[in-house]
Amino acid sequence: MIPGDALLDAFLNANILFLVAFALWRTARFALDRTGLKHAYTTQLKLLNTVFLVIVFSPFLIVGLTSLQTVILGQGVNVTLSDMVVAYYLNGGFEMKASEFERLLSMRDTFTTDVMRAGSWVALFAISAFFIGLAIGTVRLVFSMFCLHKIVFASYAWRSFGRVHLRLSDRTLVPFSTRGWRNYYVVIPSHMLTNAEELNVSVAHEFQHLRQGDIEWEILLEALKPFFFLNPAYHAWKRQVEDLRELSCDQQVLTSGRIGIKAYCDTLLSVCQQTLRRDRTFVVAVPKVTLVTADRSALRDGKMSFLEQRITTLFDARSLRYPKLVYAAMVLPLLAAVMLTALAIQSPGDWSHDRLMLSTVVNLERLDEINRLSTFGRVRN
Repeated sequence: MIPGDALLDAFLNANILFLVAFALWRTARFALDRTGLKHAYTTQLKLLNTVFLVIVFSPFLIVGLTSLQTVILGQGVNVTLSDMVVAYYLNGGFEMKASEFERLLSMRDTFTTDVMRAGSWVALFAISAFFIGLAIGTVRLVFSMFCLHKIVFASYAWRSFGRVHLRLSDRTLVPFSTRGWRNYYVVIPSHMLTNAEELNVSVAHEFQHLRQGDIEWEILLEALKPFFFLNPAYHAWKRQVEDLRELSCDQQVLTSGRIGIKAYCDTLLSVCQQTLRRDRTFVVAVPKVTLVTADRSALRDGKMSFLEQRITTLFDARSLRYPKLVYAAMVLPLLAAVMLTALAIQSPGDWSHDRLMLSTVVNLERLDEINRLSTFGRVRN
């Protein structure tokens, strides 16, 4: 059985990694925009998904990298951030009382121990906030899945292609796709049967989502959301994935040449008009991927809505000549940075030579303080 402090340590590391990885992603996105690769949405989506998987599996990857580092570099090499800071301090890198520096250095360990023992009001607040967020997120997810189940199974079977089932619904105004344990479901509003253009666009769009594996990613992101309820970087990451998968899907559908750009834009606008008629059950139903969703916040704030961005992008989009090469060139430094960060934020293992030296300096500092107080008669033996 995995110890509780190890789980807590891995959870803290994952939250830190999401913050760092999102900052790295924004930097990479800026670089792509400046190098004429702004419209490489499929490549950007793959980058995000790859980094996400590395973060999720980082505890297992760290075990392997640590073992490899021990074999290749030996025990004397400091790879954690705290060990490097200790070495820098002992070499005279900055001035600070040794006892204060040691206290600052042990803040994370102190917090972890506090949380495991529920030993202070800060620890109790952190525990309460996490479990309240987890409970709210879990209840929301279960309720959303129940709503989605009702919509799908209240619809009517239309056609099927192997494990993919097309269904018609009188209860939803927006085409969407989802999946069960084994089968995939593409649900189309019944009124679209009278409009061949909208029907073709909707089916092509949702089938592209299936080909990209977007439903599985949406399920994974929604399943982990209750655990990272309090981490703003996770929510920002999820929004980036949602935006990029729609932009990538639009691009791929039009690239195939079977759908015209005018028909595609007309369908997006028409369906968006329908979504302005709020259907609360449909809004909360997840995990699913839809053709389009009305961005009401943008309408209120006077900003460009995501729908407007999608339509503008359709006219500006350019095909990427070497997508695999661009992906490799971007993913390798991103993964290296994430893994180096994951190694750096690990709690230090055994006492290193530098840490023993720091402990000695702290003890000498305390002895000096005791001697100084004794000299002035404040402490008498």
